[in-house]
Amino acid sequence: MTATKYLIATETLCSQYEIEFSFVDALHQIGLLRVEIIEQHRFIHQDQIADFEKMIRLHHELDVNPEGIDVIFNLLEKERALQSEINSLKNRLRIYEND
Repeated sequence: MTATKYLIATETLCSQYEIEFSFVDALHQIGLLRVEIIEQHRFIHQDQIADFEKMIRLHHELDVNPEGIDVIFNLLEKERALQSEINSLKNRLRIYEND
């Protein structure tokens, strides 16, 4: 099994999604997208494709720039963390409610 099996060339993604490479580069520079370089070719791991598609939709449909996408993804991550904390606290509270 080769390391590139789960990697998709950024050229392919840019062509398929009709986006500029500069958008991918901007997402990478901000830290939203990990780009791997192998033999002077850029790749994105397939695990990142779902988030990448969300970023593309935000950019195309809502005209959100990469910095705005970064803010949105940070807020979504904070929301997930808070929801997880709420669930944990609810589970702890149930222990005392059952007494």
